[in-house]
Amino acid sequence: MHCLPIDSLKNTVLDNLRVGNLVVEAETGSGKSTRLPLWASQIGRVLVIEPRRIACTSLALFLAEQSGLGLGKQIGYAIKLDQKFDEKTEIVFVTPGIALRWYSENQLTDFDVIIVDEFHERRWDIDLLVALLNTEQHRSNYSHRVVITSATIEGGKLARYVKAQRLQAQGRNFHVSLQHVATESRQLPDIRRLESRVKQEVERLSLELEGDILVFLPGRKEINACQQALAGLDRLIVPLHASVSEQERQWALNIQPQPKVVLATNVAETSLTIPNIVAVVDSGLERRTEQRNGRTALSLKHISKASAKQRMGRAGRVMDGVCVRLYGEHAALSEVTPPELQRESLTEAMLAAASCGAALNQLAFIDPLPEKSLRQATDILRAMDAIDDNGLATAHGHLIYPLPIDALYADLVTRMPTKALREAMVDLTAVLATPANFYRCTGDEEAQLRLEQQEPLGCDGQLSIRLLRGDEFDGVVVDQDVMKEAQALSQQMRELFELPRLSVASRYRHADLILAIGSLHPELVFVRREKRREAFANGELEVILGRDSRFKSQSEAALVLDTHSVPGRGVKQTLTLATRVMPIPLEMIEKIGLGEWQQGEATVIGDETFVELSLLYAGRKILTRQQEAQGELAIKPMIEAVKANSLLPGLYQQREKEIRHWKLWIELGECEELVDHDDLTFEYWFGEQLALLELTDMDELMLFECDDFMFDGIPDWQYMDFAERFPLELALGDLNLSVEYFAKKKLIYVVYQNGLRKGDPKRWELPRWSGWRIQYKKASRILDIK
Repeated sequence: MHCLPIDSLKNTVLDNLRVGNLVVEAETGSGKSTRLPLWASQIGRVLVIEPRRIACTSLALFLAEQSGLGLGKQIGYAIKLDQKFDEKTEIVFVTPGIALRWYSENQLTDFDVIIVDEFHERRWDIDLLVALLNTEQHRSNYSHRVVITSATIEGGKLARYVKAQRLQAQGRNFHVSLQHVATESRQLPDIRRLESRVKQEVERLSLELEGDILVFLPGRKEINACQQALAGLDRLIVPLHASVSEQERQWALNIQPQPKVVLATNVAETSLTIPNIVAVVDSGLERRTEQRNGRTALSLKHISKASAKQRMGRAGRVMDGVCVRLYGEHAALSEVTPPELQRESLTEAMLAAASCGAALNQLAFIDPLPEKSLRQATDILRAMDAIDDNGLATAHGHLIYPLPIDALYADLVTRMPTKALREAMVDLTAVLATPANFYRCTGDEEAQLRLEQQEPLGCDGQLSIRLLRGDEFDGVVVDQDVMKEAQALSQQMRELFELPRLSVASRYRHADLILAIGSLHPELVFVRREKRREAFANGELEVILGRDSRFKSQSEAALVLDTHSVPGRGVKQTLTLATRVMPIPLEMIEKIGLGEWQQGEATVIGDETFVELSLLYAGRKILTRQQEAQGELAIKPMIEAVKANSLLPGLYQQREKEIRHWKLWIELGECEELVDHDDLTFEYWFGEQLALLELTDMDELMLFECDDFMFDGIPDWQYMDFAERFPLELALGDLNLSVEYFAKKKLIYVVYQNGLRKGDPKRWELPRWSGWRIQYKKASRILDIK
């Protein structure tokens, strides 16, 4: 092996590692990801945690080749759906998710040294794992040695947090010169004309330098655009992101006969050594999650200075190089990228911690967690019965956590009522859990018409399940690499639940599946807005139908299984796109038990009274029906009949005045007791009277007189005098007024009702309201009466 800058620390690392934990700071390209695991293996079995699958497999393969032994012998890896190691493998590279699941099983007792690489990325699962390893209980029960590494961390702060020795390696083997391409020195990274600016720099560097070029771009959309822009270049153009095919990954990570340009997201920012890279072109942009208005939104952001340093370090690994930044030298970038635990939902982190035997809110993190996010996660997991009152995993929580899918999907899979529906949910989840697009619909109109006949529901979920199970459809192009990953995930879960293989999947009823999903998680049920037809709501959240969905315009409700949030126009606005939807009949919303029935107008047909009932959900009327006015349904028609004087004439007018006077009496402090009167209305009071008398029929009410319903308010001997002092109506000859009292403000409104007088009322015409301010209201005009 050739000499690397970190080699000077070998003896110091081993000496310190034998007695305690380490924080190792070293520049990118110094060799920390390859040297430290080998050194640590002299002390015991080593678990190396890398933030990405591609880093795990690439580093394991590189070190296995260097050792001369086959992959999986001395050095191996374990990632989602793939592993190459056994109990004798000395060094195992894993993703944080795998490490957390192993921790939940046995606290990683199979390993002596745990290396957490690239801590500066501050992924939630890495932060959580370090917090678990850092608890007093863990340190007292287990003798793990922990090594935390990165090129760009606040080493002192981290060393104090984990009680570790801090080591720093200086220098790098090769020099990287830095260039800034911007119109002025403070210019920030910019998405505008990005592909043309990338093309210009790549073409220039191709003429000036020999070797491969690495371009950092924010996402797949920009990678595809740059790939098209560079199509005419005499170089191999290779994408590199989380969802590339195995062949594309091999092209990117290995030397090719033809010079290449690697178009990468920040997946290439750490751990990976891409050979022969002579130049890096840095857009200064990335897509990362952030909390906006209670939602985790994916936003286009400027990278931090720490990330810029990491990207620069991709050149100068095996030769001198150059880094071209498409922004100003003094652009105002933040120092570090905010931790994921500060900017994402904490649901998955809370379930992981609970399954590892710790309540998330009781763990000590290097940065405190947001209280609002903690509350939201607690509410979600408690509703699933996944955690208990102490924040620890329930039996159901322990069941769903090991599944390689999100907690929501895991909850749905485990609670499906039948085996056939569980199979369907497993297959649907396998597609939903795969990050890349499973399929896309072509623009061929004739093919789309045939697709409508082959799958007439317009259901993303139904189409996904059938495609995964091998059905073919016109007008649909399936990504075979994504298909392979989704089928592997489906098969893995089928084996876990002892279900038939995918090739002999059970048939199921589509209506039963959507009813089961909606019943288990009613928050997934959305109804279309009546005026804004592209929008759907569930009473808490509004989503906009994604452009790639096949959801039909005549469908009025949907199960929204997957969403994608992006920043809206305002600072705190968030636009949430519904990316996977399943139509659901409006009638099924009642079966699920959603919505609230509200009583409408009463109708008399012959001798019987009927009322209209409306089921309201998310601000929309879902169903209506006519029902005979009996029992509780008769209360409202009886109240309306009394108010209209068709029953007990005069009762409403008299008792309404008495109630208004009683409320004023209380506000003026005339009542010796403290009485809650804010919600008191005639409707409320009379409804209580009817309920006390158990009157449920119009005919029964006709047997009563007004005096049978007396209001117990102002004592009789005081009422007449009080009503005279504070009248509710005034007749001033040719001017009729109503009176409104605001006791707290000592304000009285006399309000015009009708009359021939053109002038305003005079103060001498009104009662003697000493100490009150009096105002006259007529239409929009308000004036003081003095």
